[in-house]
Amino acid sequence: MKTLFLLRHAKSSWDDPNLPDFERPLNKRGLEAAPFMGKLMKERKIQPDIILSSPAKRAAQTAELIKESAQLKANIVFDKEIYEASSLKLLFILSNIEDKYSSVLLVGHNPGMEELLRILTGQNESMPTAALAKVELEISAWKDISENSGKLVFLIKPKEEMKS
Repeated sequence: MKTLFLLRHAKSSWDDPNLPDFERPLNKRGLEAAPFMGKLMKERKIQPDIILSSPAKRAAQTAELIKESAQLKANIVFDKEIYEASSLKLLFILSNIEDKYSSVLLVGHNPGMEELLRILTGQNESMPTAALAKVELEISAWKDISENSGKLVFLIKPKEEMKS
């Protein structure tokens, strides 16, 4: 059994129209939502073995804020292949993870994250910014990750949680 946590980056800023997409930082809401989600992860005792993140500024900031606020011990590995990756590309990236890692936090972008969740679980769920999904995979090796190999355990949407 492997566990995959999918985290869409928090809300990014569109203030500077001249800024390349890759360089867009988090906006005020994103800078609040990422640490909030990290605190929820800490409360739920979520401790992934490794964090794989897109190096795009908004995703990198999200990963770093989550790691800090959740007090995660895992290292963050930035992989440029995650930026703008399709669900199939994300599946390929995950299939190459070392088997010593039983749980992985993947920080990325839509539409790839929603598509990946659908492929793995068969469930069509929306993943707004900073949403966190837990998928339990019925596999013993990452190379075996495939369509319908997972079960959605939970999907936390920060907007809903921050209201309560």
